[in-house]
Amino acid sequence: MEFKHIPIMLNEVINGLDIKPNGIYLEGTIGGAGHSQEILKRLNEDGLLIGVDRDREALNKANEVLSSVGGNFKLVHDNYRNIKAICQNLGVNHLDGILLDIGVSSYQLDNKDRGFSYRLDAKLDMRMDQESGKSAYDIVNTYTKEELEEIIFKYSQERWARRIAEFICEYREEKPIETTFELTDVIKRAIPKKARENKHPSKKTFQALRIEVNDELGALNAALQDAIDILNICGRIAVITFHSMEDKIVKDIFKFNTLDCICPPESIICTCNHKRKLKLVNNKPLVASKEELEANPRSESAKLRIAQRV
Repeated sequence: MEFKHIPIMLNEVINGLDIKPNGIYLEGTIGGAGHSQEILKRLNEDGLLIGVDRDREALNKANEVLSSVGGNFKLVHDNYRNIKAICQNLGVNHLDGILLDIGVSSYQLDNKDRGFSYRLDAKLDMRMDQESGKSAYDIVNTYTKEELEEIIFKYSQERWARRIAEFICEYREEKPIETTFELTDVIKRAIPKKARENKHPSKKTFQALRIEVNDELGALNAALQDAIDILNICGRIAVITFHSMEDKIVKDIFKFNTLDCICPPESIICTCNHKRKLKLVNNKPLVASKEELEANPRSESAKLRIAQRV
């Protein structure tokens, strides 16, 4: 299958990173390298691009794309949550820019063998790194009813989370749920007909399972502070998120790092010794333009926040 990738808010990202020709930049998750090839085009021979991804298929595509642009890049098969260790292993002490493009790629969604999509029949998987970790099959067939309800509601705000969890547990008493279509059939039975008239009934549950499988929110939480700490002064970090929980994590961590004091409001004297590390480049998140939405509907929920190290 061809690795198709349309970079989200490409111009906004490139302008926001304020790229220095001799700088060191890191993208995780690099995906199809749509953003990274534009970063690489702006680097001279002293610059360096580091691309990180858990998906080896994505890294293979990134290598193909970037090799046609230049040779001053390094690709790493890892989780971007390990950004400090990745840089240490490469002998890099500081970065001039970081792009975190969160979530699943179009290629992963459209590749039936990966089991991400409720529109394609495939084995339940949803792992971004197919070489390790639990799959959606493991979660659907081993989590308790309470655990399933919790993740489905927590990660997607699905109002029918309890019924979906109950129906999953009832179904698997007869046999394991092995495919995306099997799971979709169970979800359809769990959600009343009127409640599934205006949207695909599996959308929220599949989102929740994908987040749980890949610990996406945990990775974002773990990576952000380390990413901020490793930035050079005046270096910039740009983060693209695709749902409200991700955006809130970025917003809160960015805000915390813009504060010069974190003492309780009632404190008369500051005793925290906290110093701000960031200033916001855009106070409100950037969103895709009308033209981009028409060309790429998957950009609809994307939000871009950018901050600069001080």
